[in-house]
Amino acid sequence: MPIYLDHAATTPLRAEVLEAMLPYFSTDFGNASSPHTFGRRARMALDEAHERIAAQINAGPREIVITSGGTEALNLALKGAAWAGKARGHRIITSSVEHHAVLHPLQHLEKFGFEVVSLPVDRYGRVDPGHLESAINERTILVAIQHANNEVGTVQPVAALAEVVRTKGPKGCLFAVDAIAGAAYLPIDVEAIGCDLLAIAGHKLEGPKAAGAMYLRRGVHILAQQHGGTQERYRRAGTEDVASAVGLSVAFELAVAERVETARRVRKLRDRLKTAVLAVEGVELTGHNRDRLPNLLSVVAAEADGAAIVTKLDLEGIAASVGSACTTGSTEPSHVLTAMGYPDEEARGAIRFSLGRTTTDAEIDEAIEIVPRAIAESRAAAAVLAADPLGQGVATA
Repeated sequence: MPIYLDHAATTPLRAEVLEAMLPYFSTDFGNASSPHTFGRRARMALDEAHERIAAQINAGPREIVITSGGTEALNLALKGAAWAGKARGHRIITSSVEHHAVLHPLQHLEKFGFEVVSLPVDRYGRVDPGHLESAINERTILVAIQHANNEVGTVQPVAALAEVVRTKGPKGCLFAVDAIAGAAYLPIDVEAIGCDLLAIAGHKLEGPKAAGAMYLRRGVHILAQQHGGTQERYRRAGTEDVASAVGLSVAFELAVAERVETARRVRKLRDRLKTAVLAVEGVELTGHNRDRLPNLLSVVAAEADGAAIVTKLDLEGIAASVGSACTTGSTEPSHVLTAMGYPDEEARGAIRFSLGRTTTDAEIDEAIEIVPRAIAESRAAAAVLAADPLGQGVATA
C-alpha cells in the first residue's frame, strides 16, 4: 500500500466529516438565504458551523467569515484590512517566509502604492520581535505573520509579535495571522494571541477542500473583496456552500478535541523517521528543532536534488514533497530556505515529510527502510550525472 507522508499539502477527508456533509448535497440542499423551510434548515446548519468554528478559537460566531478556502480568507483579510486602513497609512509588515497566499496579495497591493516591508528570519525561520518593533512606524496599518511555517514547520512567537503591534504600533494597526499550516496541531486562542484577523483552511485538518474561514475581531473594519448579496454580514457575498461550511466546522472541532493525543502520537512517529533520515551523511534538519509542528520533518540533503529524491520515493510508494504544494513545478529554490540563509545549491536538496492522524507505525517502519536508501541512491546518481553530463561513459583502450 502507498504511504502518504504529505499531509502538509492536503489531508484525506475524514469519514465523520463526509457523513456530516452528505445531507447538504441532497435532502437539505436549500439556499441559506431563502425564507422557507428548506432555506431555514440550511441557515440553521450554517449558523451552527459559525458557532463551532468560533468555539475552537475562543471567538464569537459573528466574528467568523466562511470562505472558499485559506487563500481567499487570507486575501480577504489582507486586502480588506489594507484598503480599509489606507487613509491612516500605507505600510504593511510581513516576514520573508510567509506562504505565497500572503506574499502574492501583498505584492499586488504594492502596485497601488502600499509599502510592504519583509522582516528577516534567523537560521531556524523565526522572526525576532525586536525587528518588528524597529520596522513599525506611524504609517503602519497592518502586520501579517504566520503561526507556523508550512515548509519547515517552525512556530512563530505570534503572541509576542502581537504585543509589539499593540504597544508600539499606531492606533488602528492590525495584526493578521495565517494559522492554516498549524490549525490541526497548535492551540489557537485569538484572545491569548491578541490578533485581529486569522485564517484557517479545511483541507489541512481532514476537512473539505475549498472551505476556509477568516476570524475578524469584533469592531475591526475591512473592505469586502467580493460583492453581490448580503451573505456573511456583507463581508463575503455569494450563495453559501453549506456542505463545505459544515464539513469545515466538524473537521476543526474533531481536530481540536483530539489535538493533544494526535500531536503526541505523530511527534513520536516523526522523531523515529527523523533519527533514520538524519543518520544519512550530509542530511541536515531545517527549521527549529523544538518549536516546530509535531507532524513535520524537513531536511536538506547535501549534493542531492530534492525533486529527484521525491520522484524516487514516489516510485517506491512513498508520497513526500520538496516543500509547499503551491510551488510544485517551480525551478526556483524555496524562498523559505533562501530567507533562512541556505545557498541555492543546498536549498535544492530540500525534502519535506508530513505525517497525519492516519499515519501508522507500520508505515513509518517501512519509510525508515526506504527513505535513507532513496537519498543515498539519488545522491549517487546525481554524482554520476555531474561527472558525465553527456552520458558518454568512460573511454576504453
